[in-house]
Amino acid sequence: MNPFTYSRAADAAEAVSALSAKPHTKFLGGGTNLIDLMKMGVETPAQLIDIGRLPMAQVEELPDGKGIRIGALARNSDVAEHALIQQRYPLLSQALLAGASPQLRNMATVGGNLMQRTRCYYFYDPAFPQCNKRNPGSGCGALKGYNRIHAILGQSEQCIATNPSDMNVALAALEAVIRVQGPKGEREIPIADFHRLPGTTPNVDTNLKEDELITAVDLPAMPFATRSHYLKVRDRASYAFAIVSVAAAIEMDAGKKITAVRIALGGVAHKPWRAKKAEQQLMGKDADEKVFRAAAEAELAAAKGYEHNSFKIELAKRSIVRALTTVAGMNS
Repeated sequence: MNPFTYSRAADAAEAVSALSAKPHTKFLGGGTNLIDLMKMGVETPAQLIDIGRLPMAQVEELPDGKGIRIGALARNSDVAEHALIQQRYPLLSQALLAGASPQLRNMATVGGNLMQRTRCYYFYDPAFPQCNKRNPGSGCGALKGYNRIHAILGQSEQCIATNPSDMNVALAALEAVIRVQGPKGEREIPIADFHRLPGTTPNVDTNLKEDELITAVDLPAMPFATRSHYLKVRDRASYAFAIVSVAAAIEMDAGKKITAVRIALGGVAHKPWRAKKAEQQLMGKDADEKVFRAAAEAELAAAKGYEHNSFKIELAKRSIVRALTTVAGMNS
């Protein structure tokens, strides 16, 4: 691990100021991903700013019933077990509980989870020279290497890595808004615009500016989010990242016609993948397996597999159908 300096921020303004003052500075919250990357030599910050004691761990209602605000330093376990989240956004609770281990969930924060970096083998090990995400211009070792866990949607010739977070998939389906603070004040970033597809700059994971701090996540009011499900398909029953995951929420009328739907996929792209083509296919249709399959086919029509991960295309289709079937079968 490279040498670095350490300081603790007294408030958000001080944290942002310290970040701007010295190049190669990182915020330290739970540290569950950052410390691993530092040990591997993937991340080499010159300075760590500890924000762990800032008062940003709340889960509270927004005024006028507009939704819920989650502080960026709220622990994953606390959010998953919070009564407001379980009652109004069970999808998020399920996604958080599907990730990592209880010990890690007790440390990991919402803000840190948003910034979680890929688990691509080639990115995570500096012994592999080819990784455009870690070393821009070096190539993508996964393209012709072992790519079983890699992307099938939205990828580029520069990078086929995936976003590993379960929480991010749920937030995408719930249309969360990320609140950030920088030297010029506060701004909001819709979750759809927060993470990036790789394009020609796969080393840039998000649209968060280098001098900005995530302060909170807002979940807009979505009454039908109570009828939702998070499905995670993985190699092991626990402590494993998703091969494919699906976050789904449906609103139906008395005749089981779909009046609103939100679907997001995980494990398939460089960012949480909002399945808008599938949503469009489902609107106004009856909730049944044939309709779900047609929607899944539409969403995965542009998917591209590689030597070791082509199976994920069919797996993603079946996972969409299974998740939607589960949600549609729930009691009203």
